[in-house]
Amino acid sequence: MNSSQIAPSTKPIGDRYLSFYLNRQTPALLLMEYAQEVIIVPTSRLSPMPNMPECVLGLLNRRSRVLWVVNLAQLLELPASESSDRQYQIIIIHVKQVKLALAVQSVEGVKYFPHQNSQASTEIFATLAPYISGCIAQENETLIVLDAEKIVNSPNLEP
Repeated sequence: MNSSQIAPSTKPIGDRYLSFYLNRQTPALLLMEYAQEVIIVPTSRLSPMPNMPECVLGLLNRRSRVLWVVNLAQLLELPASESSDRQYQIIIIHVKQVKLALAVQSVEGVKYFPHQNSQASTEIFATLAPYISGCIAQENETLIVLDAEKIVNSPNLEP
């Protein structure tokens, strides 16, 4: 087989991000290197814990490991969407030795963006500034790039 017969690589160029919505109006991205898995969990599988911050929904037993489940919108001090769903869409992140389950409005999938496309956070998201590593402007929306390490280390998670 000569080089003209080899199919070109179809792998997109750029960084891989998990795309999701924090609430109905706030799109966000998280580097895929931190996203371990995405699951849908019935609300009945969470064990509520007393005396925890409001953003902590409870504990989840996943593969013989207990994880804290956090409403990410509430953690970031955004209005959480009111939902009558009896389930959560959860992103399990792994940062160093810490695993945390993040409940989000909806998960959209994996997207690729060139590394230089990420810009410094804008004033529009001033309240989120401690958790943002950049923003990516699209035609009809600005995507917030969240910093997984800052989320895991958030002072809002302390009781």
